[in-house]
Amino acid sequence: MNEIVFLVEEAPEGGYTARALGVSVFTEADTLPELHAALRDAVHCHFEPEAAPKLIRLHFVRDEVIAA
Repeated sequence: MNEIVFLVEEAPEGGYTARALGVSVFTEADTLPELHAALRDAVHCHFEPEAAPKLIRLHFVRDEVIAA
């Protein structure tokens, strides 16, 4: 696996959640730098070193509501 993709959303209570697509990996953090560190740690814990992806791609999703 060359790359793993995470869907990143702002958590309702603050901070961020990140869920991998196609693999059962989930983490959360209060800030983006903390999220980056948590993602690296989660990926290293989930995969054996020879099977670990080389890249972690973040796909940010944000809901926005505007008045009509």
